[in-house]
Amino acid sequence: MTLRTDPEFEAALAFLAQHDGGSKQEVVRRAVLERAARLGHHDRVAALSTEAKSRWAETLDRLGTV
Repeated sequence: MTLRTDPEFEAALAFLAQHDGGSKQEVVRRAVLERAARLGHHDRVAALSTEAKSRWAETLDRLGTV
């Protein structure tokens, strides 16, 4: 894979690699994996919330929270 960067991105990448004591490749790898994990978590929470609203809709209506 080739990653095209601009000077601003390259400077930030170099800073992070130096700060973390790792390689630029590891900085990019970690950022992508962390982002994917956050999105996956968000999607799971949204799905469970929708499921709970459906399951408890009658109760929530009676409580006046929907």
